[in-house]
Amino acid sequence: MSETATFAEADDTSPEDRAFRALFANAPSSVNFARLRKRLLRQTRQAIADFAMLEGQKRWLVALSGGKDSYGLLAILMELKWRGLLPVELIACNLDQGQPNFPKHILPEYLDRLGVKHRIEYRDTYSIVTDKLAPGSTYCSLCSRLRRGHLYRIAREEGCDALVLGHHREDILETFFMNLFHGGKLATMPAKLLNDEGDLTLLRPLAYAAEDDMARFAEAMQFPIIPCDLCGSQDGLERNAMKQMLADMEARMPGRKDVMLRALSNVNASHLLDPKLFDFAGLKPGID
Repeated sequence: MSETATFAEADDTSPEDRAFRALFANAPSSVNFARLRKRLLRQTRQAIADFAMLEGQKRWLVALSGGKDSYGLLAILMELKWRGLLPVELIACNLDQGQPNFPKHILPEYLDRLGVKHRIEYRDTYSIVTDKLAPGSTYCSLCSRLRRGHLYRIAREEGCDALVLGHHREDILETFFMNLFHGGKLATMPAKLLNDEGDLTLLRPLAYAAEDDMARFAEAMQFPIIPCDLCGSQDGLERNAMKQMLADMEARMPGRKDVMLRALSNVNASHLLDPKLFDFAGLKPGID
Protein backbone atom coordinates (compact mmCIF):
# COMPACT_ATOMS: atom_id res chain seq x y z
CA MET A 1 0.00 0.00 0.00
CA SER A 2 1.43 3.41 -0.96
CA GLU A 3 2.24 6.14 1.54
CA THR A 4 -0.61 8.24 0.15
CA ALA A 5 -3.23 5.56 0.70
CA THR A 6 -6.52 6.63 2.23
CA PHE A 7 -8.65 4.86 4.81
CA ALA A 8 -11.15 3.94 2.09
CA GLU A 9 -8.44 2.06 0.19
CA ALA A 10 -7.44 -0.07 3.15
CA ASP A 11 -8.43 -3.70 3.50
CA ASP A 12 -10.08 -3.81 6.91
CA THR A 13 -10.59 -7.57 7.01
CA SER A 14 -7.57 -8.30 9.22
CA PRO A 15 -7.44 -7.67 12.99
CA GLU A 16 -4.58 -5.19 12.47
CA ASP A 17 -6.60 -3.18 9.94
CA ARG A 18 -9.59 -3.10 12.27
CA ALA A 19 -7.39 -1.99 15.17
CA PHE A 20 -5.92 0.81 13.07
CA ARG A 21 -9.36 2.03 11.99
CA ALA A 22 -10.60 1.95 15.58
CA LEU A 23 -7.54 3.88 16.77
CA PHE A 24 -8.03 6.74 14.30
CA ALA A 25 -11.83 6.64 14.15
CA ASN A 26 -12.21 9.90 16.08
CA ALA A 27 -9.00 11.60 14.94
CA PRO A 28 -9.40 15.27 13.96
CA SER A 29 -9.92 16.02 10.28
CA SER A 30 -8.25 19.43 10.44
CA VAL A 31 -5.41 20.49 8.16
CA ASN A 32 -3.16 21.18 11.16
CA PHE A 33 -3.61 17.67 12.52
CA ALA A 34 -3.00 16.15 9.08
CA ARG A 35 0.28 18.08 8.86
CA LEU A 36 1.31 17.04 12.35
CA ARG A 37 0.49 13.40 11.62
CA LYS A 38 2.37 13.48 8.33
CA ARG A 39 5.42 15.08 9.97
CA LEU A 40 5.57 12.44 12.71
CA LEU A 41 5.22 9.64 10.17
CA ARG A 42 7.98 11.13 8.03
CA GLN A 43 10.35 11.63 10.97
CA THR A 44 9.74 8.11 12.23
CA ARG A 45 10.34 6.61 8.81
CA GLN A 46 13.54 8.63 8.53
CA ALA A 47 14.85 7.40 11.87
CA ILE A 48 13.98 3.79 10.99
CA ALA A 49 15.91 4.16 7.71
CA ASP A 50 18.88 6.13 9.08
CA PHE A 51 19.56 3.60 11.82
CA ALA A 52 18.68 0.44 9.84
CA MET A 53 16.04 -0.54 12.39
CA LEU A 54 14.37 -3.09 10.12
CA GLU A 55 17.41 -5.23 9.40
CA GLY A 56 16.76 -8.79 10.58
CA GLN A 57 13.54 -7.73 12.34
CA LYS A 58 10.25 -9.63 12.32
CA ARG A 59 8.56 -8.84 15.63
CA TRP A 60 8.70 -5.79 17.90
CA LEU A 61 7.69 -5.43 21.55
CA VAL A 62 6.39 -1.86 21.92
CA ALA A 63 6.67 -0.66 25.52
CA LEU A 64 3.50 1.14 26.56
CA SER A 65 3.70 3.09 29.82
CA GLY A 66 0.44 4.99 29.48
CA GLY A 67 2.23 8.28 28.83
CA LYS A 68 1.76 10.49 25.77
CA ASP A 69 4.94 9.36 24.02
CA SER A 70 4.38 5.61 24.20
CA TYR A 71 0.76 5.98 23.08
CA GLY A 72 1.95 8.13 20.18
CA LEU A 73 4.68 5.66 19.29
CA LEU A 74 2.22 2.79 19.09
CA ALA A 75 -0.20 4.82 16.94
CA ILE A 76 2.52 5.94 14.52
CA LEU A 77 3.92 2.43 14.16
CA MET A 78 0.41 1.06 13.61
CA GLU A 79 -0.17 3.59 10.82
CA LEU A 80 3.16 2.80 9.16
CA LYS A 81 2.27 -0.87 9.29
CA TRP A 82 -1.22 -0.19 7.89
CA ARG A 83 0.38 1.72 5.01
CA GLY A 84 2.65 -1.24 4.24
CA LEU A 85 5.77 0.63 5.35
CA LEU A 86 6.62 -1.39 8.45
CA PRO A 87 6.93 -5.13 7.75
CA VAL A 88 7.10 -6.29 11.37
CA GLU A 89 4.56 -7.67 13.83
CA LEU A 90 3.75 -5.35 16.74
CA ILE A 91 2.99 -6.41 20.32
CA ALA A 92 2.17 -3.71 22.87
CA CYS A 93 3.38 -4.38 26.40
CA ASN A 94 2.70 -2.64 29.69
CA LEU A 95 4.71 -3.47 32.78
CA ASP A 96 2.65 -2.66 35.88
CA GLN A 97 5.38 -1.83 38.41
CA GLY A 98 3.16 -1.73 41.46
CA GLN A 99 3.11 2.05 41.78
CA PRO A 100 0.53 3.39 44.24
CA ASN A 101 -2.82 4.32 42.73
CA PHE A 102 -1.86 2.95 39.32
CA PRO A 103 -5.15 2.52 37.37
CA LYS A 104 -4.69 -1.08 36.26
CA HIS A 105 -7.82 -1.15 34.12
CA ILE A 106 -7.07 1.69 31.70
CA LEU A 107 -4.48 0.12 29.39
CA PRO A 108 -5.99 -3.38 29.04
CA GLU A 109 -9.45 -1.89 28.43
CA TYR A 110 -8.06 0.55 25.85
CA LEU A 111 -6.05 -2.12 24.00
CA ASP A 112 -8.89 -4.64 24.14
CA ARG A 113 -11.33 -2.09 22.75
CA LEU A 114 -9.02 -1.37 19.81
CA GLY A 115 -8.14 -5.02 19.29
CA VAL A 116 -4.39 -4.40 19.61
CA LYS A 117 -2.30 -7.47 20.39
CA HIS A 118 -0.77 -6.89 23.82
CA ARG A 119 0.62 -8.29 27.06
CA ILE A 120 0.13 -6.82 30.53
CA GLU A 121 2.52 -8.00 33.24
CA TYR A 122 2.68 -7.16 36.93
CA ARG A 123 6.06 -6.89 38.68
CA ASP A 124 6.37 -4.94 41.93
CA THR A 125 9.56 -3.00 41.21
CA TYR A 126 8.16 -0.03 43.15
CA SER A 127 8.78 -1.77 46.49
CA ILE A 128 12.33 -2.62 45.43
CA VAL A 129 13.08 0.98 44.46
CA THR A 130 11.62 2.51 47.62
CA ASP A 131 13.36 -0.10 49.80
CA LYS A 132 16.81 0.47 48.32
CA LEU A 133 16.72 4.27 48.05
CA ALA A 134 16.34 6.82 50.82
CA PRO A 135 13.20 8.99 50.87
CA GLY A 136 13.62 11.98 48.59
CA SER A 137 16.13 10.21 46.33
CA THR A 138 15.72 10.26 42.59
CA TYR A 139 14.12 6.96 41.64
CA CYS A 140 14.34 7.25 37.84
CA SER A 141 17.63 5.44 37.20
CA LEU A 142 16.97 2.34 39.30
CA CYS A 143 13.32 2.20 38.24
CA SER A 144 14.36 2.35 34.59
CA ARG A 145 16.97 -0.42 34.95
CA LEU A 146 14.51 -2.76 36.65
CA ARG A 147 11.82 -2.02 34.07
CA ARG A 148 14.23 -2.53 31.18
CA GLY A 149 15.34 -5.92 32.48
CA HIS A 150 11.76 -7.18 32.68
CA LEU A 151 10.92 -5.81 29.23
CA TYR A 152 13.91 -7.59 27.71
CA ARG A 153 12.74 -10.82 29.34
CA ILE A 154 9.21 -10.35 28.02
CA ALA A 155 10.56 -9.61 24.53
CA ARG A 156 12.40 -12.93 24.58
CA GLU A 157 9.35 -14.79 25.84
CA GLU A 158 7.24 -13.27 23.06
CA GLY A 159 9.80 -14.15 20.38
CA CYS A 160 10.55 -10.50 19.59
CA ASP A 161 13.71 -9.21 17.94
CA ALA A 162 13.56 -5.74 19.49
CA LEU A 163 12.26 -3.69 22.38
CA VAL A 164 10.86 -0.40 21.06
CA LEU A 165 10.69 2.69 23.28
CA GLY A 166 9.01 6.08 22.88
CA HIS A 167 11.94 8.41 23.63
CA HIS A 168 11.89 11.55 21.49
CA ARG A 169 14.20 14.41 20.50
CA GLU A 170 14.09 16.16 23.87
CA ASP A 171 14.84 12.94 25.77
CA ILE A 172 17.97 12.50 23.66
CA LEU A 173 19.13 16.10 24.08
CA GLU A 174 18.42 16.15 27.81
CA THR A 175 20.41 12.93 28.28
CA PHE A 176 23.31 14.40 26.31
CA PHE A 177 23.51 17.46 28.57
CA MET A 178 23.07 15.39 31.73
CA ASN A 179 26.07 13.31 30.68
CA LEU A 180 27.99 16.44 29.71
CA PHE A 181 27.34 18.39 32.93
CA HIS A 182 27.17 15.57 35.47
CA GLY A 183 28.88 12.54 33.91
CA GLY A 184 31.83 14.18 32.22
CA LYS A 185 31.24 12.37 28.90
CA LEU A 186 29.77 12.92 25.48
CA ALA A 187 26.97 10.36 25.26
CA THR A 188 23.23 10.16 24.92
CA MET A 189 20.39 7.73 24.19
CA PRO A 190 21.21 6.00 20.88
CA ALA A 191 18.42 5.43 18.38
CA LYS A 192 19.54 1.80 18.07
CA LEU A 193 21.37 -0.26 20.67
CA LEU A 194 22.35 -3.91 21.04
CA ASN A 195 21.69 -5.22 24.56
CA ASP A 196 24.52 -6.61 26.69
CA GLU A 197 23.55 -10.20 25.92
CA GLY A 198 23.63 -9.46 22.20
CA ASP A 199 20.28 -11.11 21.45
CA LEU A 200 17.95 -8.09 21.27
CA THR A 201 18.07 -4.58 19.86
CA LEU A 202 16.60 -1.55 21.58
CA LEU A 203 15.01 0.91 19.16
CA ARG A 204 13.88 4.53 19.47
CA PRO A 205 11.97 5.36 16.27
CA LEU A 206 10.85 8.75 17.65
CA ALA A 207 14.44 10.02 17.88
CA TYR A 208 13.69 12.90 15.48
CA ALA A 209 10.23 13.73 16.85
CA ALA A 210 9.72 16.85 18.98
CA GLU A 211 8.13 16.50 22.40
CA ASP A 212 5.69 19.35 21.67
CA ASP A 213 4.52 17.49 18.57
CA MET A 214 4.01 14.30 20.58
CA ALA A 215 2.00 16.25 23.17
CA ARG A 216 -0.23 17.83 20.50
CA PHE A 217 -0.71 14.45 18.83
CA ALA A 218 -1.68 12.78 22.12
CA GLU A 219 -4.15 15.55 22.96
CA ALA A 220 -5.76 15.39 19.54
CA MET A 221 -6.01 11.59 19.69
CA GLN A 222 -7.47 11.77 23.23
CA PHE A 223 -5.25 9.01 24.58
CA PRO A 224 -6.17 7.92 28.14
CA ILE A 225 -2.97 9.27 29.71
CA ILE A 226 -1.72 7.71 32.96
CA PRO A 227 0.60 10.02 34.96
CA CYS A 228 3.68 8.57 36.65
CA ASP A 229 3.24 8.90 40.42
CA LEU A 230 6.70 7.51 41.16
CA CYS A 231 9.39 9.47 39.31
CA GLY A 232 7.10 11.94 37.55
CA SER A 233 5.98 13.42 40.88
CA GLN A 234 9.50 14.17 42.11
CA ASP A 235 10.64 17.78 41.96
CA GLY A 236 14.11 19.09 41.21
CA LEU A 237 15.27 16.24 39.01
CA GLU A 238 18.38 16.86 36.92
CA ARG A 239 16.41 16.06 33.79
CA ASN A 240 13.89 18.78 34.60
CA ALA A 241 16.73 21.29 34.84
CA MET A 242 18.03 20.19 31.43
CA LYS A 243 14.52 20.43 29.99
CA GLN A 244 14.16 24.00 31.23
CA MET A 245 17.61 24.95 29.93
CA LEU A 246 16.78 23.62 26.46
CA ALA A 247 13.40 25.36 26.50
CA ASP A 248 15.08 28.67 27.36
CA MET A 249 17.58 28.20 24.50
CA GLU A 250 14.80 27.40 22.05
CA ALA A 251 12.80 30.44 23.14
CA ARG A 252 15.77 32.77 22.64
CA MET A 253 17.13 31.05 19.53
CA PRO A 254 14.36 29.13 17.71
CA GLY A 255 15.57 26.04 15.92
CA ARG A 256 18.48 25.32 18.30
CA LYS A 257 17.11 21.92 19.31
CA ASP A 258 17.15 20.66 15.73
CA VAL A 259 20.67 22.04 15.26
CA MET A 260 21.88 20.27 18.41
CA LEU A 261 20.26 17.02 17.32
CA ARG A 262 22.04 17.26 13.95
CA ALA A 263 25.31 17.88 15.77
CA LEU A 264 24.98 14.51 17.49
CA SER A 265 25.13 12.83 14.09
CA ASN A 266 27.95 15.02 12.77
CA VAL A 267 30.88 14.15 15.03
CA ASN A 268 34.43 15.22 14.15
CA ALA A 269 36.65 13.04 16.35
CA SER A 270 39.86 14.86 15.40
CA HIS A 271 38.43 18.07 16.87
CA LEU A 272 37.66 16.58 20.27
CA LEU A 273 40.01 15.40 23.02
CA ASP A 274 39.59 11.63 23.13
CA PRO A 275 42.76 9.73 22.05
CA LYS A 276 40.72 6.52 22.01
CA LEU A 277 38.67 7.87 19.12
CA PHE A 278 41.43 9.56 17.15
CA ASP A 279 45.11 8.70 16.70
CA PHE A 280 46.67 11.94 17.88
CA ALA A 281 50.04 10.19 18.34
CA GLY A 282 50.06 9.35 14.63
CA LEU A 283 49.24 12.92 13.63
CA LYS A 284 52.58 14.25 12.36
CA PRO A 285 53.65 16.66 9.65
CA GLY A 286 54.43 14.98 6.36
CA ILE A 287 58.03 14.89 5.16
CA ASP A 288 58.80 15.15 1.43
